[in-house]
Amino acid sequence: MFTTAIVPAAGTGSRFGSGTNKVFHLIGGRPILARVLEILEAAESVDEIIVVLRDADKAAATALIEKYDITKAGKTAKGGLTRQESVHNALRLIDNKDSAVMIHDAARPFLSQGLILSTLQSLDGCDGVVSAVPLKDTIKEVSGGFVVKTLRRDTLAAVATPQAFRYETLYGAYERAAAEGLNFTDDTSAVEHYGGKIRIIPGNYKNIKITTQEDIAFADYLLSEKRHAKE
Repeated sequence: MFTTAIVPAAGTGSRFGSGTNKVFHLIGGRPILARVLEILEAAESVDEIIVVLRDADKAAATALIEKYDITKAGKTAKGGLTRQESVHNALRLIDNKDSAVMIHDAARPFLSQGLILSTLQSLDGCDGVVSAVPLKDTIKEVSGGFVVKTLRRDTLAAVATPQAFRYETLYGAYERAAAEGLNFTDDTSAVEHYGGKIRIIPGNYKNIKITTQEDIAFADYLLSEKRHAKE
């Protein structure tokens, strides 16, 4: 099945605190966004890439795409005020309406080829697929500074990206959400809201999202670990 990968990269990165879009920050000498796009470029199951960008970042991203020879990224979408609006804008640029859509955060540079393949292969028989890892910490529901209850860890999972859908499923959910004035911070949540069945597949604890400056140190450690494993 033809597959389009959407890469939301239009966030402000306020928690990162650099003043510029964190996806252009270097880890191991290359921008975070470049690492993500190179992984998708190398994926045989991905046919095209649409990067979602703020207007202020479009020139820098276009130069990056050319520098790192990302041939599949022939389109860029305009970033919206929310992630939902950004992804919706990208969906409108997809010409092949029978395609699969895989969404992956621009700030997760440790996506593996195996996870891409397992995400897309798991799409049969459901309305969406999301990778997730079991929680390691005990989670408590809190209100007003006090514990309300302790949640059962064995029934919870921390979801990440990639997430995959058939085009018509996700586009239909976002069209309805826009018409009804609803906003979802996660793509699977929109599909769930309209009765969709979401399959959970095993993720990877190393598939981290770069959110704060501290995450850069961990990312550099993961890269050094990979280099040592190859030696």
